[in-house]
Amino acid sequence: MSEEEQVPAAEDNVHEQLAMEKERLDKLYVAYQALETDFSDAKAHIEVLEKDAIDKEIEKEGLEALLNEKDNRIRELEIEGAKAGTRVKHLEPELEKTQEMYTREQARLGRVFEVAEELDTALQTSMVEMKARDDWYAQHMKLFEDLSEAIQTRYAMIDSAVEAYKEFEEKKDLFKERMEETLEAAKEAASEMPTDEEGDSDDDPEEDDH
Repeated sequence: MSEEEQVPAAEDNVHEQLAMEKERLDKLYVAYQALETDFSDAKAHIEVLEKDAIDKEIEKEGLEALLNEKDNRIRELEIEGAKAGTRVKHLEPELEKTQEMYTREQARLGRVFEVAEELDTALQTSMVEMKARDDWYAQHMKLFEDLSEAIQTRYAMIDSAVEAYKEFEEKKDLFKERMEETLEAAKEAASEMPTDEEGDSDDDPEEDDH
């Protein structure tokens, strides 16, 4: 084969190789785009997974905090329960005393209620008796009024009689006093009148002394 014949053959080989390389590059580009799309999807998926992981981590931390708080609360309750148990042991004697006092007070209150019921019964009876008395008094009020008026009249008559008797006694004493004065005056007048014996004895000094 001459050199002129070999040149076209070489060019054909070059074109063929170029076509093959172009096809191969096209395939690589398509593969690259597919990889780029897959990479973008994977990246987005990774971001979603990372976000979920962060959310789960936050949720985990929150749950751990809640669990820690719950554990602390349980420990506090256990401590309070132990303290309460200790207090209960110390308070059991006081509780027994309180129960005894309650029993005594309950009995005493029961007696108080019985006495209250008795008093209520007595009060009801007294009210019935009082009403009967008031009814009787209302029915006999005129008699009492007449009796009171008669008693007042009797007292007035007694007072009048006493006053009259006092007046009589005063007049009696005055009359007696006047009679005594009159008799005394008569005696004095009689003693001052001269007699025959006194005239005969005027010269007798002993008679003059009398």
